[in-house]
Amino acid sequence: MANFNKTIYASIVFVFIFIGISRAQLSDSGGKKKALIRFKDNSFLVEMAETRQQQAKGLMFVRSLPSDSGMLFVYEDEAPRSFYMKNTYIPLDIIWLDKEKKVVFIKENAEPESPDACESIYPQAEAMYVLELNAGSSGRIGLKTGDKLQF
Repeated sequence: MANFNKTIYASIVFVFIFIGISRAQLSDSGGKKKALIRFKDNSFLVEMAETRQQQAKGLMFVRSLPSDSGMLFVYEDEAPRSFYMKNTYIPLDIIWLDKEKKVVFIKENAEPESPDACESIYPQAEAMYVLELNAGSSGRIGLKTGDKLQF
């Protein structure tokens, strides 16, 4: 009976430690909210851009991005969403998703713009979410219009 109680206690402690580690992985020291998203068998730990201020900054001034990370812009409704690469130093794949988290448009290899010329990208579809990943990510994982994001 004593061994059984120790096993149960150890299991409970493990669960609490696991939950603590999982929560720690979803927010960094700056308090930025993160989420684990999936396309098929591919996972990315992305920073969430939910406020207007976070969305306006996006990945500006970021010099590098780990291959399994990115930024997910979350809006309150579906609408036309244009994006531009002002003050962005790394090329990106930008992926627009509808309210059901289905891919409606992909801009592969959006290149950083010079400070004096900043062209916006205007997809024809409405989106509720926009995902930015390292350039080449969508091709590497075989992402296409109609695929569904899970988070």
